This record gives sequence, C-alpha cells and structure tokens, in this order.
Amino acid sequence: MSYDLIVLGSGPGGYVAAIRASQLGLKTAIVEKESLGGICLNWGCIPTKALLKSANVFEYINHAKDYGITVGEPKADFKGMVQRSRDVAKGMSNGVQFLMKKNKIDVVMGTGKLLPGKKLEVTGADGKKQVLEAKNIIIATGARSRELPALKQDGKKVIGYREAMVLAEQPKSMVVVGSGAIGSEFAYFYNAIGTKVTLVEFMPNVVPVEDEDVSKQLEKSFKKQGIDVMTSSEVTTVDTSGKGCKVTVKTPKGEQVIECDIVLSAVGIVSNLEGFGLEDVGIVTDKGKIKVDGFSATNIPGYYAIGDCTPGQALAHVASAEGIICVEKIAGKDPQPLDYGNIPGCTYCSPEIASVGLTEKQAKEKGLEIKIGKFPFTASGKASAAWAKDGFVKLIFDAKYGELLGAHMIGMNVTEMIAECVAMRKLETTGHEIIKTVHPHPTMSEAIMEAAAAAYGEVIHL
Repeated sequence: MSYDLIVLGSGPGGYVAAIRASQLGLKTAIVEKESLGGICLNWGCIPTKALLKSANVFEYINHAKDYGITVGEPKADFKGMVQRSRDVAKGMSNGVQFLMKKNKIDVVMGTGKLLPGKKLEVTGADGKKQVLEAKNIIIATGARSRELPALKQDGKKVIGYREAMVLAEQPKSMVVVGSGAIGSEFAYFYNAIGTKVTLVEFMPNVVPVEDEDVSKQLEKSFKKQGIDVMTSSEVTTVDTSGKGCKVTVKTPKGEQVIECDIVLSAVGIVSNLEGFGLEDVGIVTDKGKIKVDGFSATNIPGYYAIGDCTPGQALAHVASAEGIICVEKIAGKDPQPLDYGNIPGCTYCSPEIASVGLTEKQAKEKGLEIKIGKFPFTASGKASAAWAKDGFVKLIFDAKYGELLGAHMIGMNVTEMIAECVAMRKLETTGHEIIKTVHPHPTMSEAIMEAAAAAYGEVIHL
C-alpha cells in the first residue's frame, strides 16, 4: 500500500500529525503497536489526571467541615479510583479511533520497522508482515520510564509510572524517587488517599526545573500535607528480599534506611530509539535523541521525527505542535519553526504548578536587568473563598523594554491560567499593558494583573 505520509506511533505527536496531514489532503496511515493515543492518553497525561481528580475529591470530603458541611467518614476506594482512571483513558483512546475514521486515516496495528526507500514493515500481533510505502514517514515513537542502576524496576516492588496507575492494592507506604512532574503528582496522589509517602530528590530543590520560589513553596505545601521530603539525597540501594523494600538513602546528614511497601522510580524518561530500524535507514541520533532540523526533518530525506524521541521538551503539547509544523512543511505550507523558549510546563499535584519562560536565576545568569512582581494567593479574594491560599504568581520582566521574560505560578487552577502568559509572550505584551488589561474579579487569574502591578510599584491589594 502506498501513501503520501505514514506516521509511526499514535501518541499526541503522531495522531495530531496524521489528522493535520489528512486535513491538508495527504493520503495518510498511522502505525501503532499498542493503543491509539499512545502513552499520553493510555498511561500518562490523561489517566494520571483522572487519579489526581479522585484525590482532590477525597481531600474535599475530608475537609468538608472547613466549608460548613457535615459528612460521614469517607473511605478511599483505591480499586474504584484505578478503574475510573482506566475508563477515562479508554474513552479518550476510543475518541482518537473516531477521529482516525472521521479523517479517513488508515490505522495499521502492529510493530513498525523502518526500511530504506521510505518503506515501513509492520508485523501484526499474529506475526504476519506487510510493507507500506510512502513519500514521507514521521517517526513518533515517544519515550519510556528511565531506569537507574541502583533502581532496577521489577514491576512489583520497584515500579515505574505505568505500574503506579494500576496497582492491585493501595500500598501503606511508598518511597517516590524523583520530584519532577511524574514524581510530584504521584507523591501527592498516594499521600492524599492515605499512603505514607517519602519523596527523594537528588537536586537541592523539588521540581528542580521550576523557579526556586516555586520549589520552596511546593516543599512547604507537601510537608504540610504530611509528605516526607528529602532533597540533596540519593537512593543508593533498594533491598527487595524481604516482604517490602529497604531503601538506603544518602542524605547531607548521612545514610538513612527507609522501609516501605513500594518504591516508585520517577527519575525521568528515555527515548524509544531501539528496534525499529533507525540504523538500517542511516538516521543519525545524538545523546539518545533523533537529530532533526527546525521542521523535524532527519538527515535522511523523507524521514522526519517528532515528540519525545527528539531533543525538544518531552511534553505532549510540544509533540502535537511539532507534528502540525512538520506536516504543514511537508504539504508545502510556510509554517514558523516552534519557539521552544515559549512552551508552558504544568505539574498537576496540589497546589498545581505552571510556568513559561525564564526563571529568576536564568534571567540573572543571562545578565538581564529585571523587574520582579509577586502576588500571593493569601491576598486573593477568590483563593480565600475557595480555601486555597497556598501559592502565588511571580512575573519576571525585562527592566528596559518591559518584556515578560518568565511567569511562574503555584496554586489552585494555575495550569488553566498559564496560557494567558504564553499568549502575552507570543504577542510581546509589556508589563504596563498587562496592568491595564482588566481581569475579572474575583478570580485566581487577577493575580497575574496584580503581579505585573507589583513589579512596577502599582499593586493595589498588597
């Protein structure tokens, strides 16, 4: 079978690229070895958010008295939460299936292997092979949980994010290693439903890619919730020979042994580059990623790569954006390359974290003269009414030109607020323009206007 485009992998990069290609009139096929929607829809972004919502609801019920409501003793139904999460994921995957049909995209289930001459061999679950041809092939094979030598995953006691979503029963205690988005979200979830959680982070701050003020606030909030947080600490060994796990942690104060039921390794991800013929075609990789240009083209004409298997940020929305730009370029349009400096990042623990652009430290390292405005949610009417006063909005401006260099938020619903700052940066909005942009009251979002005003000494509610 011959196509204009074949996409290998149906995650948020692959399936979005396929749909955009179909919209532009390209005859398109997508090859997937497991489930449509990839890791994001089936084992990542979507099912984790379903679990986190269950934890939110459980927390609300536990604190109902604070809102003037009397309820009986709540109990976390762990299996019910997991089942709901799986149902949500299944619904989303079915939605992608519908979109494939709607856009007349051929779905080929099986394991794909690249061949020279813009061909792809697909081996189905029954072992049968077929060869597809195309004018263009997009590689969107994603990534998987990274394993450290001291943290070998056995899928039972030492697990990755995938197993963490479908454990047969709720562990009484858990050590989470790594406090990036995945580690922080699972630490919050399991702690909220009653598991004793210890969070171990190698770097001096939790969520180490975030602004330091955000990291400090999250650590404070996590400790208040009952999570043990260990920073500048490293897991050196895990003994799984007994009933549970004995985790040896090297800390600034010396070695410590923690006993727990489960160890969750959340130390990042590694790109899926093996086993699908990159070497056979001659596609160049570097530092565990496929090398691409600004329009996702590899070194071999007709072969492209997008998403977590390439050097950009490993985020679903980055993969989707790369897919659209790549396909538009293939179709002869004139797209702009993606601005990797204006990509929002979100962490969906509680309080939520959202950010875009430079941190305060990065701005100072660049030698920029900056103005900083910070508005705490303790001064927000909406946050007070919602009983969600933890956190703040912090904006960083270029002192000379008023350009918004970075936005850093921690608090309720900030993942829904960050897009405003992404748009402002895209449109080169100045601090004074933000101050004069009337925000609705009472909302969490007016903290953005107030933070801008704080940077210029015009804040009203502080």
